Amino acid sequence: MLSSTSRLSLGSSTSRSLLRPTHSPSAAAGAAGKAAKPRWFGRKPHPPGWKPLYRRRPVLFASIALPFVVTSSLGLCLLGLLGYDASTYADKHLDKVAVNPLALLPTRGGKKNLKVAEALVDDEDEGRRISSKKQRLVVVGGGWGSVGMLKHLDPDLWHVTLIAPENYFLFHPLLPSATVGTVEVRSLVEPLRKIIARVSGHYLQAKAVDVDFSERLLEVQAAGEENFYVPYDRLVIACGSVNSTHGVPGLENCHQLKTVQDAQGIRRRVMDNLEKACLPGTEEAERKRLLSFVVCGGGPTGVEFASELFDMVNEDVLDYMPKILRDQISVHIIQSRDHILNTYAETISNYAEERFRRNEIDTILNARVKEVTPDSVIYTTKAPDGSLVEHTVESGFTLWSTGIAMNPFTQRVASLLPNQYHKHALEVDSHLRVIGAPLGTVYAIGDCATIETRLVDHLLEMVDVCDENKDGQIDKDEFEKMMKIVYRKFPTAQKHAEKIRDVFDKYARADHTLGLNELATMFVDISKKMTNLPATAQVANQQGVYLGKKFSKVGGVGHEAAVTNEVHDDPDDMLYAPFKYKHMGSLAYIGNSAVFDIDNYSFAGGLVAMYLWRGVYWSEQVSTRTRVLLMLDWIKRGIFGRDLSKF
Repeated sequence: MLSSTSRLSLGSSTSRSLLRPTHSPSAAAGAAGKAAKPRWFGRKPHPPGWKPLYRRRPVLFASIALPFVVTSSLGLCLLGLLGYDASTYADKHLDKVAVNPLALLPTRGGKKNLKVAEALVDDEDEGRRISSKKQRLVVVGGGWGSVGMLKHLDPDLWHVTLIAPENYFLFHPLLPSATVGTVEVRSLVEPLRKIIARVSGHYLQAKAVDVDFSERLLEVQAAGEENFYVPYDRLVIACGSVNSTHGVPGLENCHQLKTVQDAQGIRRRVMDNLEKACLPGTEEAERKRLLSFVVCGGGPTGVEFASELFDMVNEDVLDYMPKILRDQISVHIIQSRDHILNTYAETISNYAEERFRRNEIDTILNARVKEVTPDSVIYTTKAPDGSLVEHTVESGFTLWSTGIAMNPFTQRVASLLPNQYHKHALEVDSHLRVIGAPLGTVYAIGDCATIETRLVDHLLEMVDVCDENKDGQIDKDEFEKMMKIVYRKFPTAQKHAEKIRDVFDKYARADHTLGLNELATMFVDISKKMTNLPATAQVANQQGVYLGKKFSKVGGVGHEAAVTNEVHDDPDDMLYAPFKYKHMGSLAYIGNSAVFDIDNYSFAGGLVAMYLWRGVYWSEQVSTRTRVLLMLDWIKRGIFGRDLSKF
């Protein structure tokens, strides 16, 4: 061991000199005439004034370091992706999967003695086992309303079964873009089984055809199979609508745009017409007919399709196909009103019409389609003297997108119920319950439903509740109580009769009371000002979200109370507030530009507005998968253009 003296000597100046370079002349002389070499543990010292490379040559340093950093990052990302991809491959084997015997051999019942699906084949799967306390919630349709509801539904309270003929959710607002290849159809769909899995629910690829309200059985039809019943505790009808024909003959010669198959068919037909017009044997008159595209309807769907078609012709067809196509192509929009996009602000309609004029898109206003033939569209307009004038426009392609009507199932439901007067949808109350059906058991949302606006139908009911002294007259205090009930049953009536005292004074008699006649007149006047909600994805989604939250809150409480009191049609008026629609604005694409109509503010612009329009629709996608695919489609279109192939 070293002594204390030795340990101290290690800390002397001599020992410390071993740890740092020596520059003194005495040290150099003590090195036997050899030049003194500073020692930094093998490293040479920097000369005076030395600076690192990133300070002497920042550009050179960046040119060396940046590619290294980028390639390293990309390499790490690639390795991570490859590792994740490798982890997704699995080889699973399942033996002796449990299946409820009733799912394999269902019993028969109901008025038609059909099989009753009391159990489904995946009821015993892990995470889906039925609890005896769960109520059966059956949803018809896989659109915006259904998806909005499933996102907010409590899976612990409900045994959910979704029934739809197509096993995917379709993002309809971007369907016009898919008709010309701006985006791919695959980017607009999300499998319903992925969505229903969030609530541990079940999916049946079938369509509803009938319903038995007394026994709560929904009749379902699957392709190639015998019809069967699906029992329910609550039924939500969200099956959408079909295009209205308005009694126009020849609609079999038109294309529609509501489904994936419609978009694919339109894309094939458009490309087929363009390729036929390029053939050397095609006569000029036939070429002009092939290149004449007619859109019947000036709503958002018709306007956006015309805009997308014009963009494709100018940005892709002009570069790769004969220039004569651009010279002879024509697009016509036939609108029955005095403006296209007539549900938007007038400034928006004017902007769209002016842009179409610059783009040479023919806008025919105040015209009604009389007939559609295989090669033309016949329409009428009013002459100054009021007589109808008939016109004909040649057509190689016709799109029909005007109005909505009931699909066969909603027609059947309406025929089974009293007090269903609406021609285009099922009437529901402010809680979205179908009027006439057993209370609290059947709901309807989306395009297939419309909220009732006839206040006068509830007049006697309200008078009976509010006439406290039973004199047959309504005074001011009783009227205030009545209007609170009106506002709760009809939330949209509040903005048309907000000042209760002013409304009372307007209709009151000399004795400052209201009788049945005065109340009926008041209710009729208010009802005339109330408008039905538009058949849009925004309305359907909000209604679906409302039902999802409502069922999650009152499902357990309402069911337990119903069982305890032996009341099977438990009303939810007192358990949850009625539905109130909040308009978030309307938007539409108009040829490398877009328009926005938000409350009292309207905005229209070019590329900036177009990218904002894309951003809104991108954010509204139902999954990260569709967001990624949609973004890649837009990038692909910008780099490579649209795909002009036909398959």
